[in-house]
Amino acid sequence: MAKGNNMGVILGALLLAILMASMDNTITATAIGTIVGDLGGFDKLMWVTSAYMVAEMAGMPIFGKLSDMYGRKRFFIFGLIVFMIGSALCGTAESIVQLSIYRAIQGIGGGALMPIAFTIMFDVVPADKRGKMGGLFGAVFGLSSIFGPLLGAYFTDYVHWSWIFYINLPLGFIALLMIIFFYKESVEHSKQKIDYLGAFTLVASILCLMFAIELGGKEYAWDSSMIIGLFAAFAVLILGFIYIERRAQEPIITFGMFKNRLYSTSNIMAIFSGAAFITASIYIPVFIQGVLGGSATNSGLVLLPMMLGSVVTAAGGGAFLAKFNYRSIMIPILTLLVIGIALLTTLTTGSSRFMVTIFMIMVGLGIGSSFSVLSNAAIHGFSARQRGSASSTLNFNRELGMTLGITVFGIIQSHVFTNKLTSMFGSGGQMPEGVDLSDPSKILTPDTRDNIPAQVLDKITEALSSSIVHTFAWAIIPAAVALLAAFLMSKEKFDPASELEQYSASY
Repeated sequence: MAKGNNMGVILGALLLAILMASMDNTITATAIGTIVGDLGGFDKLMWVTSAYMVAEMAGMPIFGKLSDMYGRKRFFIFGLIVFMIGSALCGTAESIVQLSIYRAIQGIGGGALMPIAFTIMFDVVPADKRGKMGGLFGAVFGLSSIFGPLLGAYFTDYVHWSWIFYINLPLGFIALLMIIFFYKESVEHSKQKIDYLGAFTLVASILCLMFAIELGGKEYAWDSSMIIGLFAAFAVLILGFIYIERRAQEPIITFGMFKNRLYSTSNIMAIFSGAAFITASIYIPVFIQGVLGGSATNSGLVLLPMMLGSVVTAAGGGAFLAKFNYRSIMIPILTLLVIGIALLTTLTTGSSRFMVTIFMIMVGLGIGSSFSVLSNAAIHGFSARQRGSASSTLNFNRELGMTLGITVFGIIQSHVFTNKLTSMFGSGGQMPEGVDLSDPSKILTPDTRDNIPAQVLDKITEALSSSIVHTFAWAIIPAAVALLAAFLMSKEKFDPASELEQYSASY
């Protein structure tokens, strides 16, 4: 660590950056209805969230590699500035198209902030304290899922929806000053050739994949030439990316890293545990409101027990790093995830809110350590000049797993729900009392539930319950794959002494 660094101030800046970047994945959730009401463009609604996620995912491995090549500080500052510019522009948007473009600018900044923040933490924190700090960073990542929807709801209801973006300006400015004046980077970086062609094929492949999964089954049929063409383009581009990277002098993603067993299994766990976790995060609130008739429409409040559970094991996993090897920590934790998801499959229309809460806590406990332990495992054994790439690839794969999980399990739930309703009310989809079946979510709000005959409402909630439980059953598969990957982990252990020796040798 460079002399003159104020660790407390630097960590404060990094935590602020992680909170902002991860929170912006969810902060629009509770405000989106009001935003669309003001700006119009309901048919382009999905891009408000997707534009941010696509840009963030595409930027993660690129900025991680660039930070290894040219230094963390300059690209972290770049990410903060771009993120704040995007936030300011979002608040001024006059159409949903403008907002989506500005969200993409935000995402570019977020793609630099997330991986580099974790990497700077690994650089500046002494090896013997890195486990606890990793737990703290993981806890903030989990808490962002709570504060995002809460802040979104508050600003929308009491101020204006634009402030869900403007709030990033003072926070970002504080983090910017902290990093500029208090973070002194000491690693010497040599200029190397940038793999522009690899960067282009990576970004283009992600765009094709996201367009395909977002538009498929909505704007276009899954077997339409448009969707098939997008998937084909994704396949060609990703194969081209792999070909280019294997021959590049300085690849964006160093595939040689995956020869390291600990690194490869950590990435597998990040992908599949993320897919299982996001499924629970999305459909538990739907179950509580739609099936149990809960009045809490804010997903942050509904998911509070699960997120608190994740904070406990995120911090606990980081604290245990110096005592147990990575494998010994992740196996019991991911076992809890599998059990928690399996318990969710036992829910029925007669389940109590207390029972759902217990199951949520179990799922939360089963995911927390993936934020802290895997972040340390992914950089284990790599030099300081490789950590940016290693950390960013892990974050990229976690985001990819969550994105694919949202899409795949969303298709499953929608398909089962539609089939159940069709079998109950006939192929024409006509429901009694003139209730519109075209958007089932609208009939599950408290205002409309009171106007639906009890017999009809019972059938709807039964169909919804069955579809969600069916989706949870499918989500056991990625959770189990993550657990299997934990068993396949090598038995390295976080060793502060060797980490310090290796780190010093890198400077």
